[in-house]
Amino acid sequence: MAAVQLSTGPDDTENVRSAERLVAEAADRGARLVVLPEKWPLLEASAASPGQPVEGPWLATARGWARSLGIWLLAGSILEAVPGEGRAYNTSVLVAPDGSDAARYRKLHLFDVDVGGHRYRESEGAVAGDGLATGVVDGLRVGLSICYDLRFPELYRGLADLGADILAVPSAFTATTGRDHWEVLLRARAIENQAFVIAANQVGQHANGTSSYGHSMIVDPWGRILAEAPDGPGVVVANLDRRQLAEIRERLPALAHRRDDVFGPRGA
Repeated sequence: MAAVQLSTGPDDTENVRSAERLVAEAADRGARLVVLPEKWPLLEASAASPGQPVEGPWLATARGWARSLGIWLLAGSILEAVPGEGRAYNTSVLVAPDGSDAARYRKLHLFDVDVGGHRYRESEGAVAGDGLATGVVDGLRVGLSICYDLRFPELYRGLADLGADILAVPSAFTATTGRDHWEVLLRARAIENQAFVIAANQVGQHANGTSSYGHSMIVDPWGRILAEAPDGPGVVVANLDRRQLAEIRERLPALAHRRDDVFGPRGA
């Protein structure tokens, strides 16, 4: 599997070209599942670029890549235009090798914070989703999430309760918070849910004055970092060992030891 690291700029045409090149590189390196970062075609909606429907050209292009390369492609997230609404969903789509949509997820937790001298108010331009989503990739279940979701462990336990073997985290995680929190949170989500984590992050300075941390990585169910991207756009690839996943869950059956009598039925 592979994580693509991008530095998305203001020109969505150029961003799509950059993504295409790196997705093809990941496929050439043998990745069966490729994950793009959050908002890979465009970081912010505007009057000129308000977002696109899931049937629009951004995702149509991504579906074409999956089909032509014969891969599973998690198309990070896009700004999904909402008819009659001035805001957009932050939507992630898992695309199958035949170009069909295997799962769709709308970001649950919107980034309304003040960090690094910037005021982020994602809710001013976005509408929150209302449910979890998973899809099956070559026999393994992938749980979908986006960026700020990473700070909400209950979301990932919900995905684990649904049978997730891989947790996908397309992101535009900030440089300010990323330095101290990114790796810690990714490894924690992997350990506590005994799942692989694949996190594709934006990197570098953006035209809106914000900076993303980069360090896209793939983490195994024991919490070990299998691959981590250097600074700048690029691709990281790692092999997923199904036997390791099964062995960890058998030797340390923490998921099975959950106290349903205290915490309630799984998936409730």
